[in-house]
Amino acid sequence: MAVTASIRDSSSNAVRAALTGGKRDVRGMLFALTLLLCLLGALLVLTVLMWDVIAQAIPVFQKRSTGFLTNDLNSSPDKAGVSQGIWGSLMIAMFVVLLAFPVGIAAGVYLEEYAKPSRFNAFIRLNIRNLAGVPSVVYGILGLVVFVQGLDWLTGGRSVISAGITLAILVLPIIIITTAESVSAVPSGLREAGYGVGGTRWETTRDHVLPYAAPGILTGTMLAVARALGEAAPLLLIGAITGRLASVQGQSLVEKMQGKFTTMPIVVYGWANEVNKPGEITGLTFEQLNSAAIVVLLVMVLALNAAAILLRNRFERNRQG
Repeated sequence: MAVTASIRDSSSNAVRAALTGGKRDVRGMLFALTLLLCLLGALLVLTVLMWDVIAQAIPVFQKRSTGFLTNDLNSSPDKAGVSQGIWGSLMIAMFVVLLAFPVGIAAGVYLEEYAKPSRFNAFIRLNIRNLAGVPSVVYGILGLVVFVQGLDWLTGGRSVISAGITLAILVLPIIIITTAESVSAVPSGLREAGYGVGGTRWETTRDHVLPYAAPGILTGTMLAVARALGEAAPLLLIGAITGRLASVQGQSLVEKMQGKFTTMPIVVYGWANEVNKPGEITGLTFEQLNSAAIVVLLVMVLALNAAAILLRNRFERNRQG
């Protein structure tokens, strides 16, 4: 192995020297140095911002403990909590998982494995990529017109159902593109091996292609859910509550899904506009509560990313085994 690596390195150095005429690639080195400095600068800014947010959030968790996570929204910083925002975000994530995942994965697999090359299919692919770049506020307008106003008899109007379906549509193009790219990266020899032992197209796709492409598909879909959790503009158009939200205790699940709602990004947005007046008991301000809410949202997103990494590693181990 060491000899092979040495031969490969010497060959690459010889090719590089032949291309550059034996001179140092000064421009390439400067370009790489510039990229490194940009990366370090971005990480420095991110570190400073995170430190500022965490420093303001620590007193909230020290003085409020779990009450901050279990209390409802309130006009007083001594009593306000994020339980309703957490519940709304989790419900919307559930809609994305139940609606966008099956449809997006099935559409991506169809486009790569079953759809024949044609102008119509190329047109569909182009439009899917265009939809992935559409601003989220446009999807909010779609949700307002279709699900809030047009299908209010089913969704309950400005409700979790409308928000969940809207965000599922928002991330659907991303899931389709991710799935299609992951499936297209599967070696053709794997398909030929499946066909060679008498498998049908569906059996080959199910037993060989999808398990091989699963790590990439899972990574893309979890990132799509993380994006849905962080969206605020579409939810503001649909009617998410930015102020105090009445308690939903005693209501059935259907009534909760068709009732008024809020999410963690909306809680952050609402508290950012609150008067920064200290509470009489704890002395906390909404600015500090806002930082704590940002930390909670980051933990939720990081938890999803960690789940995606664990699932991806598991499928990669199964694929290698």
